[in-house]
Amino acid sequence: MNLLDSSAWLAFFANESNADQFAELLEFPDELIIPTVVIYEVFKVLLRESGEEDALAAYAAMSQGQIIEITPRLAVESARLSLRYRLPMADSMILAAAQARDAILWTQDADFSDIPGVKYYPKSTIQTDDAGND
Repeated sequence: MNLLDSSAWLAFFANESNADQFAELLEFPDELIIPTVVIYEVFKVLLRESGEEDALAAYAAMSQGQIIEITPRLAVESARLSLRYRLPMADSMILAAAQARDAILWTQDADFSDIPGVKYYPKSTIQTDDAGND
């Protein structure tokens, strides 16, 4: 099983440099789990930045996987993981969902970089200075 966090989905939808790392996983939706908090985060960003049509298209694509609701049991485990790894609420819920299903968590989020069971791909950044000296 695989779980793409919000950063991975957004990289895929925006065709960012790491999109290929995640695209292969989307070919097997029966092996994908998608926590509802990921749907929320991705939909919100796309709604704000690209509009309703793109947000709904992303939701339709994400809905092909197995949707995981945040149950009370998952919420308790999320709180434990939040304290253990110093994660924000949404990240701890995503990690708890991955661990509950023995899934690999795929991400670009540095908060997950040193956690077992996580495939972390740092975002590529191209930096140039203001003087034009690349």
